[in-house]
Amino acid sequence: MRSDLLRNTLRGGYRAPASPKRRFSSSAHNDDAFEVAEASKWEKITYLGIATCTILAIYNLSKGHRHHEEPPPYPYLHIRNKEFLWGLQLIACR
Repeated sequence: MRSDLLRNTLRGGYRAPASPKRRFSSSAHNDDAFEVAEASKWEKITYLGIATCTILAIYNLSKGHRHHEEPPPYPYLHIRNKEFLWGLQLIACR
């Protein structure tokens, strides 16, 4: 009996039982119509999201922003006591 089993194994007659095919959650629904409907649903959600983001961006950009007043010209601002390395003639031209 053992020799028959060994002989069949060495000749390639013995085959291990086929392992069961793994089922993932994505393969639970093997219905093509379901997959098409699901893809169509997500396509519509994507286009709706793009439209919503575009409308919000246009609204936010069209509001503008408030402008600040110019600060008062205090005499102690922009005091230049030291000459620049390249001279003052470049600044005086402005």
